[in-house]
Amino acid sequence: MSTLSSENAALRVELGARSYDIEIAPGLVGDPAAYRGAIRGERVLVVTNETVGPLYAGLVETALATSHRVDILTLADGEQYKTLATLEKIYDRLLEGGYGRDATIVALGGGVIGDIAGFAAASYQRGIDFVQVPTTLLAQVDSSVGGKTGVNHALGKNMIGAFHQPTRVLADVDVLNSLPAREFAAGMAEVIKYGLIRDTPFFDWLEAHMAAINAREPERLVEVIRRSCANKAEVVAADEREAGQRALLNLGHTYGHALEAELGYGRWLHGEAVAAGMCMAADTACRLGWLNDSQCARIERVIAAAGLPVAPPPELEASRIRALMARDKKVEAGALRLVLMRDIGHAVVTSEYGDALDATLQRYCAG
Repeated sequence: MSTLSSENAALRVELGARSYDIEIAPGLVGDPAAYRGAIRGERVLVVTNETVGPLYAGLVETALATSHRVDILTLADGEQYKTLATLEKIYDRLLEGGYGRDATIVALGGGVIGDIAGFAAASYQRGIDFVQVPTTLLAQVDSSVGGKTGVNHALGKNMIGAFHQPTRVLADVDVLNSLPAREFAAGMAEVIKYGLIRDTPFFDWLEAHMAAINAREPERLVEVIRRSCANKAEVVAADEREAGQRALLNLGHTYGHALEAELGYGRWLHGEAVAAGMCMAADTACRLGWLNDSQCARIERVIAAAGLPVAPPPELEASRIRALMARDKKVEAGALRLVLMRDIGHAVVTSEYGDALDATLQRYCAG
């Protein structure tokens, strides 16, 4: 099990030899002590993007420069660049620089940077260390924790990747002040997800404090990140490779990934697609009689209050979304499994949804 200290906002993800800490505090990005013990060798490659790099890469370099040789690789910013071609740029820098197996990659950025830099670390010389320094709310509460890494393919999101745990996660709450409103809202989709799948009191708390969260009150932000990471850490510790309950973390994602693929990566942010996907999942559960109308309406209200979409663009075709969903990683023996709610705070993985999925798609899509 993970443990959470309310005094220093530190979590530990317990995975035996692969265990690691999640530090949650202001000022971590530029604090040399925050990295101590997480980087074994001398060589460090900081992988960032053209948006985050100018803001924070210099702080990381200064924090590490006294004890490490630091290089910075700046990539293009956006989900559309989460590709094998971009991954190859990281390999090129590692190989050209003569990085060995004791090197460490520092992933400085949002979920895209974390996923692609983490996959480079997982696969370069069959695996090197990496540290997650997430700079978006979505990455701090979700993608930086748990070791999922990968890139997208034109036919499906995150279909090429590996499980590779970081040596540490540094969630610096100060960096959230530089996030555009849309990026901040996208992160809230994953926060709300934890309440819906396993933590009813957290969902109630979010509903009551959404205005303060949207105002980015520091105390509320720390609680958002703490509670989200505690939920994620507990699930990952119990099911590292998604053999069981970890699949519940994909609430709304099967719908959302299909929306992203059809819209073209980059038009919608990942969290926006997940938000609409969670509403669609709630609709499917409602059709099965697992949720009632008032619960579905409540879920939509909380998601809308976070500044997120509650439906996909109406011009999408139901048949296209259904076909894209059929390529999801949760397909087993030809059957698509969905994460659906039996109640707020209680989700299950099921392939027993009959015609309810098609009815949902017909409601939300044009054809």
